[in-house]
This record gives sequence, C-alpha cells and structure tokens, in this order.
Amino acid sequence: MDVLAIEAQALVKIFDGNRVVDGVDLEVEKGTIYGVLGPNGAGKSTTINILSTLLKPDGGTAKVFGIDVVKDPHIVRQLIGVTGQAASVDENLSGRENLVLFGKLLGLGGKKSRIRADELLEEFGLTEAATRPLAKFSGGMRRRLDLAVSLIASPPLVFLDEPTTGLDPRTRNQMWDTIRKMVDMGSTILLTTQYLDEADQLANQIAIIDHGKVVAKGSPDELKKRLNAKNLDEAFLQITDETKEEEK
Repeated sequence: MDVLAIEAQALVKIFDGNRVVDGVDLEVEKGTIYGVLGPNGAGKSTTINILSTLLKPDGGTAKVFGIDVVKDPHIVRQLIGVTGQAASVDENLSGRENLVLFGKLLGLGGKKSRIRADELLEEFGLTEAATRPLAKFSGGMRRRLDLAVSLIASPPLVFLDEPTTGLDPRTRNQMWDTIRKMVDMGSTILLTTQYLDEADQLANQIAIIDHGKVVAKGSPDELKKRLNAKNLDEAFLQITDETKEEEK
C-alpha cells in the first residue's frame, strides 16, 4: 500500500487540563485536497500545529509521508509548506525578491531560487507585478504570493490555514484555481476553512472536528447524502448540532 501523506492516530493535546485535541485520527492520501472543518475552538488549529511539528502531542502518533513528526521533526519540516491567514512576506521587498530570499533561506542557492521564483510568479499570475513593491499589491495578490512562498522549495505537502479569509468573491475564485494548480503541480493540500462552499468545491475528503474529536468524515457528496442535506452548510450544522446534544 502506498504511504499516506498524513497518518494521525489517536492524537491528544491537553492545555490546562482541557483535552483540546481528543483522539483525532486522520488519513490523507497523496495528491488530494483534504478539508478540516469545525467551529471556532474545536481543535483544528492545534491539530494542524501538531502535524506541522509546531506542537508536540500529549498522546497518539502522527506521520507525514511515513516520517514521525515527533521523532524526526527536522525531516518533516523539509516535506511541508505552511501558509496562514497573514502573509509571511517582507513588505519592503518586491514579489520576486521575497521568493528569492525564501528560496535561499531554504537552501536552494541563488540561481535555483531565481529560476524557481520566476516559475512561481508565472504560475500564479504575478509576473507583471514581480518588481512592484508589496505595498502596491492587492489583497488577492498578496495571498497568491504567500502561497507561492510556501511552494518555493516544492514541498509535497502544504498546510493552508483559511487561505481566502477576507477576500472578495472574484479573488476567492482565483485563489481556488490557484489551489487546484498546486495539486496539479504535485502537492497534497491540507485545508482549513470557515467557508463551507470552499470545502465543497475543493476538498476530495473532509474531516469535521468538534470538541477535539473527529465527528464526521467523508467526501462532500457522501456527507450531504448521508444527512440528506441540500449543501455542506446544512450537513455541517446537523453534525455539530448533534455533537452539542451529546455533550449535554
């Protein structure tokens, strides 16, 4: 059997006696977009931080392409790209300069970094703005550049934390195309989003986390069919409402 991009079993993380992550299991196949959904405070971000080696779990195991995130975090970090809601780029540099800088920081060398930067600028429709100061970039351009930065070293796994938050509908659609291109370019995507239509459009598989537990898994269509829901929003509400009732 082909090794999974992510395999997490019975993950636990405790803060101040509270089990923020409470036995999470995930299986993410290579070359797919896997959506992680849940209410605020459900444990999504903590789970992502464990998988991306930023936090150590208090229980369970997690592997990225078969590599244990606790035993070999330095190897895992070479296999992942992480982009969050706030751009991690330098405001004083141009788009190309940012990409080249990150390439050098990740050990690509000057020549490779410049070649890779130009490839990504073209791929994400930023070539014409490559030398423009970031202060003159629109929100959507900044977000695309942030994605490009996360891909500079061609990581096989990319964590996208709410990549379209705050964007207008047209720019969101452009970003969806960009995310699909990332998969076409060979990446596996783990996506967290507050937008249920986004998960419906992009994700091959979804896990819904609530109160630190995975309360539902499946493709968007499977979840909607299972709950006889018109859309993913309706399915999500049904699932999280059931969790609330069980908690009472």
